[in-house]
Amino acid sequence: MPLHSIVLAKQVPDTTDITPRAMKADGTLNRSALPAVLNQDDLHALEMALAVKDEHGGTVTIITMGPSAAADILREALYRGADRAILLTDRRFAAADTLATSYTLSAAVNKIKTFDLIFCGREASDGNTAQVGPQVAEKLGIPQITCVDQICSLDGGRLEARRLSDEGCERVRAILPLLITVISDSNEPRPPAAKRLMRFKKALTPGEVKKRIGAEGASDQMFESRCRALKDRGLLIEEWNGDDLAIDPSRCGRAGSPTWVKKIERVVLTGGEHKSYPATDEGVHQLMHELMEEHTFG
Repeated sequence: MPLHSIVLAKQVPDTTDITPRAMKADGTLNRSALPAVLNQDDLHALEMALAVKDEHGGTVTIITMGPSAAADILREALYRGADRAILLTDRRFAAADTLATSYTLSAAVNKIKTFDLIFCGREASDGNTAQVGPQVAEKLGIPQITCVDQICSLDGGRLEARRLSDEGCERVRAILPLLITVISDSNEPRPPAAKRLMRFKKALTPGEVKKRIGAEGASDQMFESRCRALKDRGLLIEEWNGDDLAIDPSRCGRAGSPTWVKKIERVVLTGGEHKSYPATDEGVHQLMHELMEEHTFG
């Protein structure tokens, strides 16, 4: 039976080199100061959704919430095999915490209406809360399986998955529709396909079209004509705002976020005091004696 999967993904800043410029005065992340990438866990979630499509047929829709630049990760998903891409963008969505983000994402899923599986990365590298996926499932009123590294079986509207925890692993069964959060060790993401890359590198959101039209000094009629041409060729990335989702403005963005970042720091670990012992029987004896005195063991 063909399955419709939805992947919820996030464009995140590359946090490998955090500087003081990474934070604005109001406590929000200065995304312009860092290069943006597709969140790693979400890339593995996309791969798991594509593997389901390969085996069972169906479609994969990817959704992300962010500014116009977030369309880059949607194109990357299209290169790899996604069938449909949707950008949720609106100034009212800005500065959202996990509660507000999950509200907006669940509104988008409700607008799509028909789905069998939702895949999310376990957590985003710029927050590490692992809350958005479970919160979306809660708002949609559907079951969830978190920290999944493998789908063991999928048949007859039931799925069995292996999930990992600090205590080990367990196999969990659930009925569809279902939300799954995926860990980064779950699979090896496929590379972009050359033919899809050549095609979908021309895919644009209406916002990107409008920006290009503005730079050319063209008319609104030209904007509508270009959007229509892209849509006819399957190259128009959908763009939804708060009005399209019929959202409650008090529940999204900063207005709907009870938490906010106070400070971002770069932590550099440095060595402390150290003591050397000679590689002799006497040195080993001295080391063991001190470890036992400090109750490190023994």
